[in-house]
This record gives sequence, structure tokens and C-alpha cells, in this order.
Amino acid sequence: MSTRTTVTTDLTVTGMTCAACVGRVEKRLARLDGVHATVNLATGIARVTHPEEIVADDLVRQIESAGYAATPVDEEPAPSATAPDTNAELRRLAVTAALSLPVIVLSMVPAWQFTHWQWLCFVLAAPVVVWSAHPFHAATVRGLRHSSASMDTLVSLGVTASFLWSAYAIFFGGAGEPGMRMPFSFLPSASDGVAHIYLEAAVAVPLFVLLGRALESRARAGTGAALRALADVAPTEVTIRAADGSERTVAPAQLAVDDVFVVRPGERVAADGVVVHGRSAVDASLMTGESKPVEVAPGSAVLGGSVNSGGLVRVRATAVGSETQLARIARLVADAQAGKARAQRVADRVAGGFVPAVLAVAVTVLGFWAGAGADAQAALTAAVAVLVVACPCALGLATPTALLAATGRGAQLGVLISGPQSLEALRQVDTVVLDKTGTLTTGRMTVAHCVVREGGTARAEVLRLAAAAEGPSEHPLGRALVAHVTDLHETLPEAEEFTAVPGHGVVAHVAGRRVEVCAAAAVTGLPPELEKAVSRAEAEALTPVLIRLDGVPEAVVGIGDVVRSGAYRAVDRLRRLGIRPVLATGDVPGTARAVAAELRIEEVHARCTPQDKARLVADLRRQGRRVAVVGDGVNDTVALASADLGIAMGSGTDAAIGAADITLVRRDLAALADAAALARRTLSTIRANLVWAFAYNALMLPPAATGWLNPMVAAAAMSVSSLLVVLNSLRLRAWSPTPRRNHRPAARSLG
Repeated sequence: MSTRTTVTTDLTVTGMTCAACVGRVEKRLARLDGVHATVNLATGIARVTHPEEIVADDLVRQIESAGYAATPVDEEPAPSATAPDTNAELRRLAVTAALSLPVIVLSMVPAWQFTHWQWLCFVLAAPVVVWSAHPFHAATVRGLRHSSASMDTLVSLGVTASFLWSAYAIFFGGAGEPGMRMPFSFLPSASDGVAHIYLEAAVAVPLFVLLGRALESRARAGTGAALRALADVAPTEVTIRAADGSERTVAPAQLAVDDVFVVRPGERVAADGVVVHGRSAVDASLMTGESKPVEVAPGSAVLGGSVNSGGLVRVRATAVGSETQLARIARLVADAQAGKARAQRVADRVAGGFVPAVLAVAVTVLGFWAGAGADAQAALTAAVAVLVVACPCALGLATPTALLAATGRGAQLGVLISGPQSLEALRQVDTVVLDKTGTLTTGRMTVAHCVVREGGTARAEVLRLAAAAEGPSEHPLGRALVAHVTDLHETLPEAEEFTAVPGHGVVAHVAGRRVEVCAAAAVTGLPPELEKAVSRAEAEALTPVLIRLDGVPEAVVGIGDVVRSGAYRAVDRLRRLGIRPVLATGDVPGTARAVAAELRIEEVHARCTPQDKARLVADLRRQGRRVAVVGDGVNDTVALASADLGIAMGSGTDAAIGAADITLVRRDLAALADAAALARRTLSTIRANLVWAFAYNALMLPPAATGWLNPMVAAAAMSVSSLLVVLNSLRLRAWSPTPRRNHRPAARSLG
């Protein structure tokens, strides 16, 4: 039995104005066999999964048949790509305001109503109804051709009905008589047998709706600021250095893996790579969320898009173009913002049938009042108010604007969220399984502490001589010692007569002194302070290394895979959020217990194979727990994929990142707690938006239907509801993790 190959295509859809439009596009695309579409109102992006034999042109034609325009987007879609011509919008809004405000003021202030004021208002209102409201009328006509209706239909019918009734009142109902006065009220009213004119509603509805859309567009554009910033940080040119020392400037697209390129002070790094020459400080805050520049030296990894804040460095490219971490971040954020949360899918289904229902209600209201003996003016007023007030805009914007803001803010904090479903799952997690090596610990050998003999050589000198002796060595403990001293910008003297003794250590002559660096566990007769240092290192699951100078024991250095900076605070914050930490590692029990004790993790599983970790996750899920797994290695991929939520460290393997739902780009493990807190705040914001969107319609429709709401007030209320939803979502852009005080430091300090 053959299976159909499916592909995913992103399309930019224009002309959508509300959640009903979203539902119509999704339904029209779903008519094609094997096609599934997710359309995001805030971004204007339709993500379509379809069989390989269906091409993009087929999808475009299907969307056009629903009355909208569509074009395939670039490989890297941007949230702002679908924004209409902002200048044209603002011009239309400015002209509408200039024509509408005199009409609204004269209608609201009877004392200013001079002779024939109603005729001036009629002349000013006509271009607003015809030209300013043209986008609504055009969308309504397109919808009628395709037997569909949207928010534009409601606005167009409301404006047209208000203006036509006002024209009737002025020409045939006595409202055009000289000296006619019309008192303004927030409630509909009549004027002593003279037909009421609703020119203020006819101009206020398009004015408020256009103003609301302009503010929404600006606000939604702001939610994509993080992604646009990521797209803008790529340099426009790069200087490649050839093996003979010559240099040439090319476009970044011409850079290849293993090319060596120059990064001068103030320039951006053109691609991911490794420093091969020079020292500097690199600001990678946009990619990792780390606020402080990171010192780099030969052998240090750097990310494309980082800013060189110090001296000149030369970098060998390890990933270029779409394979860089910057490009991967942009893709993940764009993918997340193109997705749709479960709550939004429910809202879209409701909104899809909302507009036809409102039209039915408006017709029913008109017929009811007319049948009940009310005059035509009262019946029309109630019907127009229903059409204007019942806008599903707020419902359609409630979730996507919050997700746009949250995913953008997450990227700024070093948290890459693959989609809305991941955000929802993170909100529900109550247990997190943490890998040790590379997740809770740095994943590399590091000098944890150094204790020197009382009255002996100064610690800095002892370490410098020992590092020089280890310079020619390739042993991980020796390399850790060398890295520690060189990170302190110490210059190492040359080692002479170097000898490596397998299983023991090294011996060398440095600066006229005989230096031995060897394992301390089997050495006896050490001074008491050094004996205690050996015991301390063993208790902390570190390797104790003894340094002798001219045969005299001078220091004991504890070397091992130390706990990441901030790991204790991160784990403690998770506990405060109600999430139980569990340590699962392939390391030996002693090391696992030492790390767990330092981080106060009660449940520990040591010597875990990848299958053991997956079984642990399955057991926890059978207990009813919602489980997240945090890891960084290939051995973590099975557990990452089988958990309710997989979270990968950004420094981990591609396999782990590929299996994860969330990636922590920031090296600080506190990003995990930040992600959990951000998810909870985002879901709370979405719930508040949806409650307001539903409550608005529930509260406003009854007074509109019963004739207790002026159409102009209805238009203002409708626009304000949409604006409030967007502004509430924008608060996520300024969200910051709550700092915690009085936490003990996680990392061991030298001493």
C-alpha cells in the first residue's frame, strides 16, 4: 500500500479582517483532497500541509475562490510580511477623521447646530460613506460573489443603512427643514415627529473601525519585533582571509564552511564558527539572552549575528546560511507564530458561524420591531446597532496576538518555542526530568577549587606552573587546568623535559622548577589541609589532582564536570512553580547523588540508558504526571520525543534539538524556569482576552437588539474591544522573570 508524500507550503493571505475570514479560508483549502491548513489572522500566514502533487498555484486558486488574495511567502516568513500599505491606511484615516469629526461634533452638541447644519453634515458624510468605507463595501461585494459574509459585511451594511435612512429623513422625513435641532443621546431617540438622522453613526463607524485597525496593525507589528530584529542582524558583507594572508570582501551567501573570515571591532559575526586567532568580547544577547559580553579566545565558539565588542578576531566558519543558529532561531520563531493554539481553534470555529448568525439576528430584530408596531426609525436603529456592535475581531485576535508577543519575548530571553501547542503543554507540566551532563552541569572538565599548602607558594603561581607543565598534554584533566589559567589571561612559560606517565600524571621543568601534576587519591603523607582538600573533592564527585613543586606537595585541585551557574536557582524556581525535579543520568550513582544533593533534588536515577530514561518517562506519565524532559545529547532523544514536552539545551546535539519542542539557547539553566513562567503568563493573557471577547458580545448584543444602543456608541465599543485585546497581549513584550533573592550560589567557587 503506497503512502502519499506530503509537503508544507506557507502562503501570504491578504484581505482577511476577522476570525470568520480565517475559518472561510481554512474550509476552502480543506476541500482539496489531503489538504490541511492553519491560518493565522495576526500574521496573515496560511500554513498548508498538502500532497506533493498539489502545487502552490492550486492552493492560491482555492484561496482566491473564497474571495481573498494569496501568494507563496519566502523561505523565511516574517510576521510583518502581510501588512498593508501603512501610508495609504493613514491617509484614508486622516481624510476620514477630517470629514467625520465636524459631523460627530455638530450631531452631539445641539447648541452648535446652526441653520442648515444637517445639509453640511450630509455633504461631509457622503465621501466618508462612499470612499472611506470603500474597503468594507468591496469586501462585502467579494463575499456576496462567493456566498460568504464577514465583519466587513456587518460594517458595510450598518454604514449603508445609517446613511440611506438619514438621506430619507433629510429629503422626505422633515429632517431637512431649516432650523431643525437634534439632541444627542447615548440612547436612540426621535425628534418630535421628525425622522432622526444617523449621519454621526454613518461616519463614526468607518472612522472608529479604521482607527482600530490602524492601531491593531501597529500593535501586531510590534509583536513581531523580535523576529524582525533577528532578520536584521545578519551582516551585509564579510571579509574572507585566504591561506596566503590575502583578504577579499564578499556577500555572506558566498561564505562556505571552513572559510576563515575576519571580524573587526564593532562588526557582526557573519556565521557560526570557532575563533582561530585573536581575543575579544562578543555580545550575543540577541541570540542567547545573555546580557553580558562573553570573552572569546582561540578555540571558542561564536554565533553568527553576534557583535564583536573588543579586538580583531579571525573565525573559521562551521555553519553558514540557513544552517546557522541565527537562521534556526528565526525559523523556529516564525514557525511558532504561524501556528495556532487549541483555544484559538475553538474561537475560530465559533467566529466562523458568528457573522451569519448576526445577520440573522439583525433581520429578526428588524422584523420584530416592525411587526410589533414600532416606527421604521426605531426598527432600523436596533438592526444597525446589532450589525455594528457584533464584530468578531476581538475573538480572532485574542490568541494570535498573545502568541506573537510571547514567542518574540521568549526568543529575546533565549527560549525558542516551536509552536502554540508547546506553550500550552509547558503550562501543564508538573514534573521535569533533568539530564545531568551538559544540562545541570557544564558538560566539560572544569577546575572547581584549589587548596594550597599553608606557607607555600602563592596559589596563582602554583596554578600557572602546573598549567605550563600540562601544556603539551592531551589529557582532559590537563586541558581543564590549562583552560582555567589561560581564561585568567595568564601567560604560560615553556615546559621543558616533558614526560607523561600513563595513569599517573605529567612531569616537566618550568621556569627552573620541577613540576609534577598527578592523581592525588593514592598519595599519602600530605599536609592536613591538602588531605581535607582530597576528601572534599571526592565527596563532591571531583577528581583530586596533586601539584608538586621540586618534590614538595603544594596544592590539590578539584577538577570535574561542575554544576552550571544558576542551576540551583533554576531548580528552586521550578519547585516554587509547582514542578517536581527528577534527575536521570547515565553517570555513576556517587556523582549523580553529589549533584542532586547540591541542587536539593530528591529523586535520582543513575546509570540510565536511553531506554531507561524513556521507561522512566512512561512510568511517570502512567502515574498521571505531565512530564517534560530536559537534555542535550543523542542519548536523550528517545526520552525527549516520548515526553509530554521535550526541552533541549541550545548547546546540545542537533538530534536532541530536533526531538525537542522547546530549545533553551541561553546557557543559563534559569531559562527553563523563565520559559515555564512565560507559558503561564501567556495562557493567562489568552484566557483574559477570550473572556473579554466573548463577554463583550454577550453584554452588547442584548441592548443593541432591544433598541437601547446608539449605533455610533456601538461602533466605538466594537473598536475599543479589539484594541483592548491587542494592548493586553502587548504587555507580554515587557514581561520579565521575577528575580529571586536569598538563594545560595549553585557553582562551586575556587578557594
